[in-house]
Amino acid sequence: MPQTITRGYKTLLDEANAKIETLPAADAIALHGREDVVFVDLRDPRELEREGRLPGAVHCPRGMLEFWVDPESPYHKPVFAQDKTFVFFCAGGWRSALSAATAQDMGLKPVAHVQGGFTAWKKAGGPIDGGEPPEL
Repeated sequence: MPQTITRGYKTLLDEANAKIETLPAADAIALHGREDVVFVDLRDPRELEREGRLPGAVHCPRGMLEFWVDPESPYHKPVFAQDKTFVFFCAGGWRSALSAATAQDMGLKPVAHVQGGFTAWKKAGGPIDGGEPPEL
């Protein structure tokens, strides 16, 4: 008998987006470089190599988020203990919505995520380091 999923990813995303702040890419770009804001890149290392990086962003693989945020965890990262605003992003905004909601549920605040993720950031003209050159 197949599994019966009662709350799919669309429901989880709707629930996450209902309780977190979502920043359009242009608003996120306006925050870039501020001392009181930490951008958190949740993408896989292969995505970073292929697409490039947001300058100054902290890379936190999605699978490590809860362990890096919690000061009781042996994997805790001090960056998450700072009194700053944490802006999460991924490639398209799904992982970042779920991550921002999780971090907020854990007590991290304030948090937000970038609507449309790194893809929207690039389209809006946000700064990027690296990435593979486009195919000619």
